[in-house]
Amino acid sequence: MNQDSNGKPAGSLPARLAKATIFGLGLFAAGYGIYKTGVFGDLYAMIGGQVTQAVTAPPYSRAEMYADRKAYAKDPTGAAPPRMPVGADGYYIPPAEADLPKGPYGDAVKRGRDIFTQTGVMVKANVGNAMACVNCHIDAGRREHSAPMWGAYGAYPAYRSKTGSISTLEDRIQGCFTYSMNAQDSPSGHAPEAGSDVYRDLITYMAWLADGAPAGEKLPGALYPKVPKPKDGYDLTRGKAVYEQNCALCHGDKGQGTRNAQDGVTFPPLWGPLSYNWGAGMARIDTAAGFVKANMPMGKPYSLTDQQAWDVAAYLNSHERPKDPRQTGTVAEAARDFHAGEESYYGKELNGWLLGTGVSVR
Repeated sequence: MNQDSNGKPAGSLPARLAKATIFGLGLFAAGYGIYKTGVFGDLYAMIGGQVTQAVTAPPYSRAEMYADRKAYAKDPTGAAPPRMPVGADGYYIPPAEADLPKGPYGDAVKRGRDIFTQTGVMVKANVGNAMACVNCHIDAGRREHSAPMWGAYGAYPAYRSKTGSISTLEDRIQGCFTYSMNAQDSPSGHAPEAGSDVYRDLITYMAWLADGAPAGEKLPGALYPKVPKPKDGYDLTRGKAVYEQNCALCHGDKGQGTRNAQDGVTFPPLWGPLSYNWGAGMARIDTAAGFVKANMPMGKPYSLTDQQAWDVAAYLNSHERPKDPRQTGTVAEAARDFHAGEESYYGKELNGWLLGTGVSVR
């Protein structure tokens, strides 16, 4: 028979295993209890660590919101008011395609959706490149961390430093046509006129996507994430390698995009005459890095490191594209007036070329 250190019988193997299991469970329970108090997180923060808090908002479906709306309309004093629908991840849940309304309002929503996803086809007179709204706002404007339309709808009117004035939502969309869709190279030479049905339908679509989202609040996932700039900055050689490995298959080895027979574009060009111009927000390296980090490669969000996101954003924005429409004098003057302090290659010479000079399809 086995003996312990005191010469006493040690007991059977099953008995010893049972005691060890109980002892282990006790240690686990004690450790988990301490962890739940937040002590470890506090200690980690004290030495400079950054503690990430998990989103704990309980899920609340759109079906529950609709049911609560009906109950609250019948009994506003006794029923609980409806809340914002959220998923288990804590992000707002926009309506699905199956929820598209009927009647004239639904028709306007559908027109807005079609303009959003096929801008160059639906608003051909005012689009001067191969871009569409959906290229910068994934999943038809639904995707969190892709500047979704449910976040934009309730955020305007708002002051914008880019314009130095209060912008309405229509103003903001007009800016997208001017910069992201490069309207000055379109058949009309400009964005849709103020009051156009294009804006009315797009805003109706956005309002439908935002049904249930509170206005005036900064909702989780409503913008592109801010990716910290790496301590060593960014590197174009590394960025080219990231592009070739992760982006070229869809966007082409020369950033030209890929096309189809239906609307001409499968994946948009990332530089060159048919891409967004130098005045677009995506031409800023930090903005592009946030978009790339959260949304690219397609179907693999957050698969790139922060360094890779910055490197590839710098690489694609180190190529020439249509000129900034605000430029009326020299590139140097426009760099001073409109691009000062930006993370951008605008106005800088690279490989003997002054970026910002612009390229055009005309």
